[in-house]
Amino acid sequence: MPRYLGDDFLLPQLTPNNTPWYTSGEIQVQFCDDCGHAQHPPDEICYACQGTNLSFKAVEGTGTVESFARVHHPLHPALKERVPYVIAIVSIDGAPGCNAQGNVVNCDPADVAIGQKVRAVFEEAVEPQTGTKLLIPQWEPAA
Repeated sequence: MPRYLGDDFLLPQLTPNNTPWYTSGEIQVQFCDDCGHAQHPPDEICYACQGTNLSFKAVEGTGTVESFARVHHPLHPALKERVPYVIAIVSIDGAPGCNAQGNVVNCDPADVAIGQKVRAVFEEAVEPQTGTKLLIPQWEPAA
């Protein structure tokens, strides 16, 4: 999938905690190995028990739109040709309490609704300084 917001739009800065999210081509969520708590965004400690035994696990790659905004006015000149577009908060199936944000793509922005089922799709980009291939999660309506 090409870059939804264009090749000139900012790329995420990779860290040890977010690299699985942006490079695996799967929805990877951090889980506590001690208490089983799922958390996103990932952190150095478990939000539930403050444990430090954390690992990433792939989940289904589907979710539900909990909230969204239709953007009609470009917030940056690079987005002028992209409006309108939708930014959504998606609850991630298989990771209770975890929400992610992303664009809802491959549909008319007017058709996005709260409660809508979506699935992850991944836009490809290359981090220019390191050459790392990124697979950035976005969301599209589930069939």
